[in-house]
Amino acid sequence: MKAHDLHPAGPWYGSRPVANTAVALVVAVFTATGGFGTNDFFGPTLAGLDDRLPPLWLGVPLAVGVGLLTWWRRRLPVILLAGSLLANALVSAHMAVVVALYTLAERTTAWPKVAAGTLATAVLVGIPIWRFAGADGAIPISIAVCVAPALLGMYVGTRRELVERIRERAKRIEREHQQRVTQARSDERAQIARDMHDVVTHRVSLMVLQATALEVSKGEDAVTIGKQIGATGREALAELRSLVGVLRNHDDAPLTPQPGLADLDVLIEESRRIGIPVTLDVTNQAEERPPLLVDHTAYRFVQEALTNVYKHAPGARTRVRVQQTPHLLRLLVSNGPGRPVTDAALPAGGHGLLGLAERVRLVGGEFTAGPTPDGGFEVIADVPISRTEER
Repeated sequence: MKAHDLHPAGPWYGSRPVANTAVALVVAVFTATGGFGTNDFFGPTLAGLDDRLPPLWLGVPLAVGVGLLTWWRRRLPVILLAGSLLANALVSAHMAVVVALYTLAERTTAWPKVAAGTLATAVLVGIPIWRFAGADGAIPISIAVCVAPALLGMYVGTRRELVERIRERAKRIEREHQQRVTQARSDERAQIARDMHDVVTHRVSLMVLQATALEVSKGEDAVTIGKQIGATGREALAELRSLVGVLRNHDDAPLTPQPGLADLDVLIEESRRIGIPVTLDVTNQAEERPPLLVDHTAYRFVQEALTNVYKHAPGARTRVRVQQTPHLLRLLVSNGPGRPVTDAALPAGGHGLLGLAERVRLVGGEFTAGPTPDGGFEVIADVPISRTEER
């Protein structure tokens, strides 16, 4: 018999030594005394022994051997069945046969082996009864001693295996759920980190440009520019506070909607207030707004693209084009040549295009970027729109 044909003994085997010992003692006593056996009612055994009480020299050794095998029955079910049939051929050991067949059926997953063992046992047990009581006595006793324990054992074993599979499946589902929760939290934190980066770089870039304008004005319009710097700083703090509240998972975190395409006008106006020539061109051929994730990604894409223009082409004329169809959203931010970058320019981390490309690919889009013939630069994002994201 192969190892996988048997249920493992498992912790249940070692956790009930008292029950195992009790079953082994009962089987040993019935074997030694011939109780619940053939020659109680139906004449001699298969070997011809006709005494109701087996002689000590035969009954005691068989009882000890069968009792020990019964104690180890869950690890040696086939050997126990063979030993029980041998003992039953010499003395009345029907109790040992019942326990052996039940154990084999309970512990063995190979049903053909259970059927073969049951058939062989029914033949060996039924022959001596058939001789002295005929079919009327042999068939019911064979069913009670051989078939019923096997069926009960298969039911118990199958039920236990089903319960174990259900328990293991529940554990696996719980593990997968925890992994999904952990991954979702990680993705959300990464998204918040990207948003914080965009908020900080964009707002700080505006503040630096406004401060530069203040220096150039040499005191003229100082109050107006100062108010603009203050307003930009307060907006940055408000957005950061909102993002940090979500990151900390506070119950009182603000539930303000994330910015989307509808907020591009405000974003463009912020650039115009500090003297950066930015135009917005929107072409919408769709009747509905894009999914929330795509909508928010589009806003952050334009925001980061404008920040890159502030850094690398200050003062350049910039055009933002949004083209939406029922199945595709195209974003294009292009700028002409800007003023030469000086030491007072905004510091560049070198990751602007990488950040844009990452945002676009996270929503299944395509990103392209490159210089334009007039010496400027443009970035393009093509994002597919799937309504299944909203369900």
